[in-house]
Amino acid sequence: MSAPRAGADPGWARRTHALRWRRPAPGAVREGDGYVLRWRGCAVMAVVNVTPDSFSDGGRFVASDRDAGERRDVGAAVAAARRAFAAGALVLDVGGASTRPGAAAVAPDLEAARVVPVVRALRVAEPGALVSVDTSDPGVAAEALAAGADLVNDVRTLRDPALRATCARWGVPAVASHLRGEPATMQDAPAFADVVAEVAAELTAARARALADGVPDVVLDPGIGFGKTVDHHLALLRATDRLAALGAPLLVGASRKRFLGGLVDEPRAERRDPASIAVHLEAAVRGAAMVRVHDVGGHVQALRLKEWFDG
Repeated sequence: MSAPRAGADPGWARRTHALRWRRPAPGAVREGDGYVLRWRGCAVMAVVNVTPDSFSDGGRFVASDRDAGERRDVGAAVAAARRAFAAGALVLDVGGASTRPGAAAVAPDLEAARVVPVVRALRVAEPGALVSVDTSDPGVAAEALAAGADLVNDVRTLRDPALRATCARWGVPAVASHLRGEPATMQDAPAFADVVAEVAAELTAARARALADGVPDVVLDPGIGFGKTVDHHLALLRATDRLAALGAPLLVGASRKRFLGGLVDEPRAERRDPASIAVHLEAAVRGAAMVRVHDVGGHVQALRLKEWFDG
C-alpha cells in the first residue's frame, strides 16, 4: 500500500470539529457557560443567494424590474434552502449582496430586505437547521440575528469592529473569510510575496481580534476566489492542512468559482459542480472542517463515499 500523499490526513473522517456559542443554537449542547456543536469529518454549508447578480445563481429568487423594482420570492428561496437541509447541509448560508469580482456595493436596507424575511421563515420552517447570514454589515447582521440567524459569515475578514461587537453582543460565532480590499476591485492586481504565509497570518490576527472583542468562536476561510490569482488559489488549496492547523475550524468555498472554469475549460458556472466536488474532497482529506457549496446533494454523497473508503 502506498503512503498517504503530502498534506492528506488519513484520519480526516474521524476528526472532530467544534463551534461555540454563548446562547442556544440548533444541535449545540450546553457546556459550562456556553453551547458547543461538534461534528466529525467535513460538513457542508449550503449557498442560498437572495441576489439578482451573484456569479452562479443570481436571479433565482430576486429579479430586478426597471418599472416595479425588485421582485423577491421568499417562498422559493426558503424551499431551496429546505431542500439543501434535507440533502444533508449543516448550515444554510443566506446572502443578499453579491461579492463576485467587480460587484457593486449594496445598500444595507436593501440587503436586509432580501435576507431577513428568508432567515425569519427558515427559523420557523427548519428549527433544526443552523442559519448563517452572509454579510459584512453590522446592521444587517443584527437584523438577521434578531430574526433567528445563528452565525455571521463575513467575506471581509471581520475587519469591522462594529460587526465583531454585534457578534459578541448576540453571543454567536463568525466566519472570517480572507479578503484584501473590496469585491469591486479585488481582482485588479492581487499580489502576495508568500500567499500561504500571509493569508495564514492575516486570518490568525483576525481571529485573535474577534476573540478579544468577545466573539465566542471563529471559523477561518482562506477566501478562495477573493482577491487572488489562479496560482494563489492553488497554493492555498494545496496548503489546506497548514491552514487547518491554525487552531480554528477551516471553511473552504471553491464552489463553481471562475478559476475552476479555467482549469477544466468550463465557462458556465452551473456546470462546474464536478470540479467543485473534486476540490472540496481534497480539502476535506487535508483537514477542512466544512465546505461551502451550491450542489449540496452531490457533495454530501461524495463526502459520504469518501468517508466510507477512508473512515
